[in-house]
Amino acid sequence: MESIYYTTFGVFFVLCSGLELSNRQHSKNNAESSVAKGPADKLYQTFLSFRNNYLVVYSLMMAGDWLQGPYVYALYSHYGYSKGDIGKLFIAGFGSSMIFGTIVGSLADKYGRKKMALCYVITYVLSCATKHSPDYYVLMLGRFFGGIATSLLFSAFESWLVAEHFKRGFEDQWLSMTFSKAIFLGNGLVAIVSGLLANYLVHDADLGPVIPFDAAAFFLAIGGAIVWCTWSENYGDQTESTTVMEQFARAANSIKSDKKIFLLGAMQSLFEGSMYTFVFLWTPALSPNGEDIPHGFIFATFMLACMTGSSIAARLMSQSKPCVEEYMQYVFVAAALGLLIPVYYTSVEGENLTEVTGISFEGKVQFIGFLIFEVCVGVFWPSIMSMRSKYIPEESRSTIMNFFRMPLNLFVCIVLYNVSMFPLATMFAMCSTFLLVAAFCQYQLLQVAQTTGLLTPLDKEDSSL
Repeated sequence: MESIYYTTFGVFFVLCSGLELSNRQHSKNNAESSVAKGPADKLYQTFLSFRNNYLVVYSLMMAGDWLQGPYVYALYSHYGYSKGDIGKLFIAGFGSSMIFGTIVGSLADKYGRKKMALCYVITYVLSCATKHSPDYYVLMLGRFFGGIATSLLFSAFESWLVAEHFKRGFEDQWLSMTFSKAIFLGNGLVAIVSGLLANYLVHDADLGPVIPFDAAAFFLAIGGAIVWCTWSENYGDQTESTTVMEQFARAANSIKSDKKIFLLGAMQSLFEGSMYTFVFLWTPALSPNGEDIPHGFIFATFMLACMTGSSIAARLMSQSKPCVEEYMQYVFVAAALGLLIPVYYTSVEGENLTEVTGISFEGKVQFIGFLIFEVCVGVFWPSIMSMRSKYIPEESRSTIMNFFRMPLNLFVCIVLYNVSMFPLATMFAMCSTFLLVAAFCQYQLLQVAQTTGLLTPLDKEDSSL
């Protein structure tokens, strides 16, 4: 394996470790200063217990998702389906999330976020169960279940956390730190461990391509049991006379009438659309001629870069300046530049594979750009969660969050259907353009927030955990 992989992995390991140790020391100093506050220290300890419970649940739920990811395509290929058939299965998953996601979001607001968190467990376990059948229509049903589960994963849990956090009287600033910890663990460390575990089960233990899905169901069941036993229920709009469709219409009206919510949704859709497109493009970009690249090691390095980004976000959100709305402008621009690199440094297809067996020079430059983008992904998640907790009304939180995912899922379906029609450079240029538009939307949100007086300095003494 070439030195660039070891070097970048080592650099991000050191960066991530250093930032996390620094953040822990910063948290410890804040915790010690809170001891003198008497009742406030008891509240702090209660919060830590609450936060740790959520982090355990969120990590288990994300493990259930990450364990499946590397082997979905491989399983369909194992059953003998063509690329076209597999593409239709993936489109079905995103389409299901687009069509049914907002409906289940409304159900979460009306009938309870805890119930919908348990519904996530049930639907994803059912999706895992369908993987035991080679029948195409059973697999298609599994993709529908998976699409619904994905919508619940990215709405019900966050909505429950935000409502429960404020219901228990915790400090506003502590919520941002929970978000950054959740991304560090669930979207970083858990992703790496899950990838290694799935690889061991399939290749080393030789248990077959279905075993990662069984392992995912196991972790999901454990997480569901913890939710069932320890979580209290909370709701959005619980008015008995309000139907799901009326709540759906209310959420749509909130997006239409409140510029802040509209801009927030636009930023999320643009960034996540670029992110999911990147997931499909990075492998052919780095090995256009089938070069031998270590996919697992590259994925682990990407996750380390994402963890580094979440640690950066934790430090940024622990300070009064710059505010989230301000620094995210630059994060979107940096992400756009990272994905603009493949537009100018494009690996040449059709080279002699007897001479080119590893990653090319252009591939190495692109790899650096991709790592920059992954750092931005790590900063994006806790930051967008923090802004959502601030601007989205509680009574329609889950519904609105799933509304944001509708254009995202539509865009991914279109990309999947037409991915072979456009050169890679064109696709990356499109993603970069979307990210620049997201930066402009973030600038607009900052201006609106300043005009309406929503941005106030944070108390530095209490702003970090």
